[in-house]
Amino acid sequence: MAHPSQLGFQDAASPIMEELLHFHDHALMAVFLISTLVLYIITIMMTTKLTNTNAMDAQEIEMVWTVMPAIILVVIALPSLRILYLMDEISDPHLTVKAIGHQWYWTYEFTNYEDLAFDSYMTPTKDLAPGQLRLLEVDNRMVIPMESPIRMLVSAEDVLHSWAVPSLGMKTDAIPGRLNQTTFIASRPGMFYGQCSEICGANHSFMPIVVESVPLDNFEDWSSLMLET
Repeated sequence: MAHPSQLGFQDAASPIMEELLHFHDHALMAVFLISTLVLYIITIMMTTKLTNTNAMDAQEIEMVWTVMPAIILVVIALPSLRILYLMDEISDPHLTVKAIGHQWYWTYEFTNYEDLAFDSYMTPTKDLAPGQLRLLEVDNRMVIPMESPIRMLVSAEDVLHSWAVPSLGMKTDAIPGRLNQTTFIASRPGMFYGQCSEICGANHSFMPIVVESVPLDNFEDWSSLMLET
């Protein structure tokens, strides 16, 4: 989960999020170097004692400020395209979960199980147990097996929503009448929090997402219990 005054990203809990963190650091270093170079040039220009200078022919400068941006764009674009293809690749998922956005709660349907579906509402503040997080806890968490490829199908019933879990590197728009698809792997057990990331109405901030990653045996016990009830 996020912390007060946090400046960086949440800790990665999936391989895709780890790649995104590496790419962020890579791009940030390029931005830092460019900013330093521009600041240096501005400082030199403002502090020089030379006046009335004319540059009639500056082919070298033209080459530099044409070739350098092209190189920088290639250095940033190649890893970005690689991550985009990794995020779109869905190969033999072990479990498919359909998340449907409503005003203002989520419905989860486990398509591998015929009758496993439930609504997930935010837990009111007065009903929170000690240690639970205000505005982030729900009554029914989305439980998944860890270290298993999960395919998410995301849609909406009424207006635009967005299913987002930052620590898993997930943010997929939920659009009425359209089914968006994405995938992730939870690399460790734990609870990962998210929220609707599309302004969807008066209670937009009150439809959180909780993904609970557990070992496979625990997931099978949970799914059996849910099917019985």
